[in-house]
Amino acid sequence: MKKILTSKMAFFFIAVVLLWLKSYLIYINEFNLDIKNGMQEFLLFFNSLSSALFFLGLGLFAKGRRAGIWIIIIDSLMSFLLYANVVFYRFNNDYITWPTLTQTDNFGSLGSSIASLMQWTDIVYLLDIVVLIALFIWFKKDWSTEKVSRRKPILVLLLGLIAFSINLGLAEADRPELLKRTFDRNYIVKYLGIYNFTMYDAVQNIKSSSQRVLADSDDITEVENYTKNKFAEPNPELFGVAKGKNIIKIHLESFQSFLINYKLRGEEVTPFLNSLVNDPDQDFTYFDNFFHQTEQGKTADAELIMDNSIYGLPQGSAFVTRGSNTYQALPAILHQQGGYTTAVFHGDYKSFWNRDEIYKQFGVDTYFDASYYNMSEDNIINYGLKDKPFFEESIPLLKSLNQPFYAHMMTLTHHHPYLIGEDEASIAPAETGDKSVDTYFQTARYLDEALEQFFNDLKDAGLYDNSVILLYGDHYGISKNHNRAMGELLDEEITPFKSTQLQRVPLLIKVPGVDGMGTVHEYSGQMDVMPTLLHLQGINAQDYILFGTDLFSKDHKEVIPFRNGDLVTPEYTEVSGTFYDNNTGEEIEPTDEMLQVKQEALHELELSDKLLNGDLLRFYKPNADWSPVDPTKYRYGNESGVIPSDVQQEPEKPLDPRQPHILR
Repeated sequence: MKKILTSKMAFFFIAVVLLWLKSYLIYINEFNLDIKNGMQEFLLFFNSLSSALFFLGLGLFAKGRRAGIWIIIIDSLMSFLLYANVVFYRFNNDYITWPTLTQTDNFGSLGSSIASLMQWTDIVYLLDIVVLIALFIWFKKDWSTEKVSRRKPILVLLLGLIAFSINLGLAEADRPELLKRTFDRNYIVKYLGIYNFTMYDAVQNIKSSSQRVLADSDDITEVENYTKNKFAEPNPELFGVAKGKNIIKIHLESFQSFLINYKLRGEEVTPFLNSLVNDPDQDFTYFDNFFHQTEQGKTADAELIMDNSIYGLPQGSAFVTRGSNTYQALPAILHQQGGYTTAVFHGDYKSFWNRDEIYKQFGVDTYFDASYYNMSEDNIINYGLKDKPFFEESIPLLKSLNQPFYAHMMTLTHHHPYLIGEDEASIAPAETGDKSVDTYFQTARYLDEALEQFFNDLKDAGLYDNSVILLYGDHYGISKNHNRAMGELLDEEITPFKSTQLQRVPLLIKVPGVDGMGTVHEYSGQMDVMPTLLHLQGINAQDYILFGTDLFSKDHKEVIPFRNGDLVTPEYTEVSGTFYDNNTGEEIEPTDEMLQVKQEALHELELSDKLLNGDLLRFYKPNADWSPVDPTKYRYGNESGVIPSDVQQEPEKPLDPRQPHILR
């Protein structure tokens, strides 16, 4: 008996059981997998067994005691993958995909955010590895120096494959076409486990990468026909009203709409933004049913959508994985059809999210990154430059641009983990006990104060009255993992329906000479901003491949698909296959029409993926005047490095930023 218990095979099966049980415990304690029935509960328990058998079984092919070392190494790698997903999920409410692993340039800026997501109790997730190492040290002397009979590891691998086949068959019975319509990664992890999901994701990534090689000019036709049929005619009263006006687009980092008019202990969190929404004299139009449509790319996805009216990818960030694609983006269109100078302002370094490459494809003339700002220790926190010095130092840079200009201003301070110095916090934190939620309100107030200062500076600089000013939220700031704290603050249970409603982000727009419309209740998404801006400029959006529709058009489409395949409309919301009545929040049985809308939304997502993965815009010419963007003509960065002192000085005359940054 002792010989059996201390054998290599016993060691192997102990490793399998420990990894299997650890995976299950993490699934139920760390991930919100929305288990709905007994079959799903069983599969959640069962699905890691096949992976543990198969991958740890590879260690049995090693000779003698090295088999134990191989098993420990493989177990450690699988445990690292599992724990990395735990940390990633705590903020992103999502799982690591292969494309996210290619975003290594971002890792250096993520240190504080990652550290804040790790908990001291996580050490329990190492206990199984400690046990294995101890068992190996104690019993390896009793092991044979010969290889395990080859039949045994082969049998183990076959058992793993059989277990996976049973797992997949039961999963397909409960969720038909599980592997065909996989916009929601939660389904794959729930049914097949994190290890099988990682392998599946690798296969999908290889397939999507091959699409560009196989694509040809015929592939764009289906996408073009779809977007042309969806096109909404512009409002004739507003078409061209902003022609020749500057455009200042302000990116409100991690800002959700529930903050508008929200009071914490009776005190307004964002009094300045509230004034833009509530005061008719400000002439802003506020869309209170405007939703973000981002996925794993978060901020980068929002930029892609807002400047291209196409969806981000289901895995990773298109900014990174499709950074060399051909685009027909808003900056290039405004430059070619409106004579605009285009610029992005951001208090982080140019390579983050691969911006210094993809902006060239967008036709951005100048990228004012961190090299143009005073990045002294007092001025930075968390991800980069604080919002107040960012806006202050951006004014002379804005004034240096030839008008009309398109300026995209990106804020940073209001970003997880919502860090702020005590001397800069002008509102007390919430008191839920959830730090990420509690300080969220303090950085939101700081951003609000920075915006008020910036608006005043724009007026002093003579830029306010002649500029379209657009403010938008890029993505959620508080994920589903903080539903308890959010429920406490909103005094209601955060159900799947309510969580979807919380994906609203603000959209405010002011057009010079046009009366604001107050609060507009129509449903819309980030996809709709680009066609709206084009029509305000008097540019026909129908020429371009755009999945959104003009917000001011009477034909605007109010079905808002999310990247994971869910959707929201004015009447109902669909989340993970369940439909809810918007008025009551209660589950409802879908009609045939509702199911058809769902299928159309999925088709739209598929077409957008086809466009990006095949790089199909290289085959499309929107009109006779269009010239493809030549990325080799652009160069970004302040090579002189003379910004900290000079940035405060106004130039003697407007400079054309394309002179130093576009190669001639």
